[in-house]
Amino acid sequence: MLNLAMLLEQSARRTPGKVAVMLDDTRLRYAELDGAANKIANGLARLGVRQGDKVAIMLPNTPHFVMVYYAILKLGAAVVPLNVLFKQHEIAYHLQDSDAAALVVWEGFLGEAAAGFEMAPACTHLVVAQAPGSQTQLPAGATSLGALMVDQPATFETAPTMADDTAVILYTSGTTGRPKGAELSHSNMVFNAMVCADQLLQLRDDEVGLATLPLFHSFGQTCVMNTVLYRSGTLTMLPRFEPQKALEVMARDRVTYFAGVPTMYFYLLNFPGAEQYDLSSLRTCVSGGSAMPVEVMNAFNSRHGVTILEGYGLSETSPVASFNHRDRPPKPGSIGTPIWGVEMRVVDAEGRDVPAGEPGEIAIRGHNVMKGYYKRPDATAEAIRGGWFYTGDVAYKDEDGYYFIKDRVKDMIIRGGFNVYPREIEEVLYGHPAIAEAAVIGVPDQALGEEIHAVVSLKPGQSATPQEIIEYCKERLAAFKYPRTVEIRDALPKTATGKILKRELRAAAEQREAST
Repeated sequence: MLNLAMLLEQSARRTPGKVAVMLDDTRLRYAELDGAANKIANGLARLGVRQGDKVAIMLPNTPHFVMVYYAILKLGAAVVPLNVLFKQHEIAYHLQDSDAAALVVWEGFLGEAAAGFEMAPACTHLVVAQAPGSQTQLPAGATSLGALMVDQPATFETAPTMADDTAVILYTSGTTGRPKGAELSHSNMVFNAMVCADQLLQLRDDEVGLATLPLFHSFGQTCVMNTVLYRSGTLTMLPRFEPQKALEVMARDRVTYFAGVPTMYFYLLNFPGAEQYDLSSLRTCVSGGSAMPVEVMNAFNSRHGVTILEGYGLSETSPVASFNHRDRPPKPGSIGTPIWGVEMRVVDAEGRDVPAGEPGEIAIRGHNVMKGYYKRPDATAEAIRGGWFYTGDVAYKDEDGYYFIKDRVKDMIIRGGFNVYPREIEEVLYGHPAIAEAAVIGVPDQALGEEIHAVVSLKPGQSATPQEIIEYCKERLAAFKYPRTVEIRDALPKTATGKILKRELRAAAEQREAST
């Protein structure tokens, strides 16, 4: 038997009276947190959720996320975390594709979630988490999380899941097609959390970690929630990253461990009056999600007397694959070396290793690699070949074995640590009645790393302004996905076969950036 929920259960047995999670004045000790998860597991079982089912959650960084996440695992069901910014059509797609039996949602997202739930008839249970004293009117047939827990015992016999059973399905997407669910096993998630906590971060029992990375994302789940709770540390939660609030919480709660995307470090450094906050308790800082600018890293390290450790991973690798290890000198700009139990290679188009210093595609194998894409055998076979997961990321390895990301095979944009896939935005643009052609690219942005830029041409006789097009996308896409700038051209550059030349669009954008 192996179940990811054991990370919480063992800490609850070891340190029942210690604070596990807190959100400002709200505090839950380990015994209380585990007991609440047990009540939710009993309540979900009463609804009819069984081992092997899928349960989607659309919850912010509050104690509710932690309780519900581990409750689902205790049942032997699989957690399907949804981005809290999703719109109704996106929610419906993910519920249907994952075969979710239930959706647990925070009341603040109920409008879009309820509409998406109605479009997914196979998802039969809607559970709504609410703040104390909430007056939110629930849709017909929905159940409040509080009501689900009433009169339920605070004990639960965790399902005897096996190491290879699915624990979490994390949705990701390529440059073509719809988002795909990466099936991560209990073994994938447990090993990644333990290696992160014990070897990479070397967390201590007195750790206080700031949970402001979204927990619906693999980075936040593994590198913050699962690692800190496994080590019996304390999570102080921040539902939405705001630099001033983050600085206040870090100083107030004496945060020792912070994991963030480069954008967060940029804002923390440049917030007016940031030097007034006492962050002397910080001893471990981690960056991931996208490349950390060396100047930002050096400035943060110098101001706070820490060394930001960069790592690399994907949803498909649970997520951590490589890291700048504490026992080796870090190299700024490098994603480090493979973690324990994981192998990485840089290969050419034929899958052959390339010499040090030459670019190629990163391939990975180890305990962290997913089982496959849910219900996508063809996509799985394309991604995992000969036991190696082919990432689509281009890198080179130096003579010391450190890896450096150079480019991406895919057209994926990383905006503030969120993965954005141009094809999905382009499909929305093509739905606009005035647009004939569309291409979406990432353009450099100092704060976010990349910003989303759309280039379109219009149909003869049609008219539209860039702002109208932006508003059109804004209504149909999550807030981190819609383009912030739109360029209208008479025609888009193409190859002889009619394929739009995105490299020419990127070159033009870079030239404009250089001239401003």
